[in-house]
Amino acid sequence: MKPMNLRKTVMSILAGATMLAGAGVAQAADITLKVSHYLPPSHGFQVDFLENWGKQLSEKTNGKVEVQIFDATSAFGKIDRQADQVRAGVMDMAVGLNGIPRDRYPAASVIEMPFLVKYADSGSETLWQLYKEGLLGSDYQDFKVLGLFTHEGGLIHTLDTPVRSLDDLKGLRLRTPSPAVSAMLESFGASPVGLPPSAIYENLQKGNIEGLVTTWDLVNAVKANELLKYHTDAAAYTAGFYFVMNQKKYDSLPEDVRAAIDEISGDALVGKFGDWWTKWEAVGKAAAEERGNEIIVIDDATRAEWQASVQPMIKDYLESLKEKGVADPEAIYKRAQELVAEFDAKYHAGDK
Repeated sequence: MKPMNLRKTVMSILAGATMLAGAGVAQAADITLKVSHYLPPSHGFQVDFLENWGKQLSEKTNGKVEVQIFDATSAFGKIDRQADQVRAGVMDMAVGLNGIPRDRYPAASVIEMPFLVKYADSGSETLWQLYKEGLLGSDYQDFKVLGLFTHEGGLIHTLDTPVRSLDDLKGLRLRTPSPAVSAMLESFGASPVGLPPSAIYENLQKGNIEGLVTTWDLVNAVKANELLKYHTDAAAYTAGFYFVMNQKKYDSLPEDVRAAIDEISGDALVGKFGDWWTKWEAVGKAAAEERGNEIIVIDDATRAEWQASVQPMIKDYLESLKEKGVADPEAIYKRAQELVAEFDAKYHAGDK
């Protein structure tokens, strides 16, 4: 190769490299948003929900925004600190469980009344609509609320005692996710024990608890199916969750980024949780079936008896919310019942 041609070739390579480097810089994220949650990185909260939400945000901002996720294995994965970390600005966003710490979101706890929610889509849409209608009062007032949701009607999972009737629950020490569910268990004669998901397996193994009330999804996520023998499906309760953002952080973002966040959150996000929970529940149930665990399905007649038995508890619980600053919990409950019925008719008209 002639010297002049060699020189041109080298210059062309260098120019191309410079262009590629420049393109790399241009594509690098200008803004990094940190989000935390309290479950393992393999859980659907991260794999289906947060990773996809972050990918959408990156795409809609042309790569300007990157979302960094901190799960339960990180220093930011404590279940009781999720909202506090966002409020303090340590995290920009978080996904948390309404019931931990206790009484943080008293108005929103109405969604957890026994036998109100059977399906995650109806429960999630109802809780979100209650928020949009302003019925949740000062709950979440410190945050930019990106979404609220519930899980499917939960189960009672036990080690050695099959639960086929209310009498079988008496005296059982069961892990509970919230004050509302604790009140239900106490009305059944059980002893609720508050524990974070990370402590469930060890406490089951040591016999400190004899079971837990939660979803198929969570017992599988914490590997509790290895210890449990019985699963009673009564769809007796649900738990509420939040996805919130630091308001000052949101306000500080460029207008186009705020618009992108709004576009992929709220209604657009809440509407996805029904399908997600169906997927997550199926995996946990299959794991229990593979181990040969017994699944006890409570029939409609028995479920109606259980529902009737908790009416005094519901009345007392709603009354207790007034002491926690909820102005008219009975009105919230009535509206929640109306909304659940509407969404059940919309999504589950053909279900038994």
